[in-house]
Amino acid sequence: MQSSEQLIWIPINAFALCALLHIFALRLFPKWKLLDFPERYGHKRSRIPYPTGILGIATFIVIVATFLQPWDKQMIGIILGVILIGAVSFIDDRKQVSPWIRLSYQVLAAILIFLLGTRIFSITNPFVADGIIKLDAPFITSAIFNNPPILSGLFTLFWLGLTINALNWFDGIPGQVSLLSTIGFLTIGFLALSDRVVHVFPELQLQLALLAFVLAGISAASLLFDFPSNRVLMGDTGSMFFGLMLGVLTIYAGGKVATAFLVLGVPLIDSGIVIVRRLSKGVSPFQGNAKDEHLHHRLLAKGWSERKIIILTAALGSAFGITALFMSTHEKIAAALLLFLIMLGLSWYSKNNN
Repeated sequence: MQSSEQLIWIPINAFALCALLHIFALRLFPKWKLLDFPERYGHKRSRIPYPTGILGIATFIVIVATFLQPWDKQMIGIILGVILIGAVSFIDDRKQVSPWIRLSYQVLAAILIFLLGTRIFSITNPFVADGIIKLDAPFITSAIFNNPPILSGLFTLFWLGLTINALNWFDGIPGQVSLLSTIGFLTIGFLALSDRVVHVFPELQLQLALLAFVLAGISAASLLFDFPSNRVLMGDTGSMFFGLMLGVLTIYAGGKVATAFLVLGVPLIDSGIVIVRRLSKGVSPFQGNAKDEHLHHRLLAKGWSERKIIILTAALGSAFGITALFMSTHEKIAAALLLFLIMLGLSWYSKNNN
């Protein structure tokens, strides 16, 4: 069992290591020609270290290997998924891999994570009193993978794919994903430490809290360097890593999907609005255009500064994430509807520029 002291100093070590690696990257990435491509997006500025998301992944693996040994099967699955997503994303940041190849590796990573033990066996049905939707049957008989349930696997694939890509699509402004991820990881960590959760599975939930706070330390360290005016870019390597781990920890927490949705509601709802808008115009959801971009692009066109947009994102994520810790399931549904209305209002407010 993790002690309260470990919940503090291990995340501090993660923060310090990630920050130190970023300092080294400022000197070494230019020598290794690991720099971004501002000309791709019409920017006229000097090239900067990119993708520094690989530093967050390296920090996570080092901290887990140092302080959380011996690994169980579930942790091995998470590490394998992180390595797979990180490797493909890093190559994509440098060479631009086909979206279908990236998607196939995301599916493979999610399958590995699921088969090796990160599973959700039920979710709350908010429309029925004390209702539970069970996902533990039917299952595939397998002693090696502990009889994986099919519905749970499908939900895991959907949820991880959603969190990975929503965070990636939202990475249009430096610092935005780092800050939102920090809020998300802290929320999950404090949820794991809440009395009603710890009382049921104390050791498991303290392990979850430690992982969440470690990741919060990593994302916070990244924020020091990619907050505008940024000195590095994390790239898809960083945004997909944070999206993957937010999805994984939600399942690890016992399916706290409603809470996670409130924390990540801004990028999730924004992605949904963009997809619906593109489909209504006969455009592929995977093919963006200048008139159909995400909220942060529309607000930039409206004249908002990058910092103001990040503050808006952080305010919404913090307000809904923190209050979710004290809400019942029905209250979370009401809060999600309110957030949806706010996002629709922001979309309407910014539409005149597109």
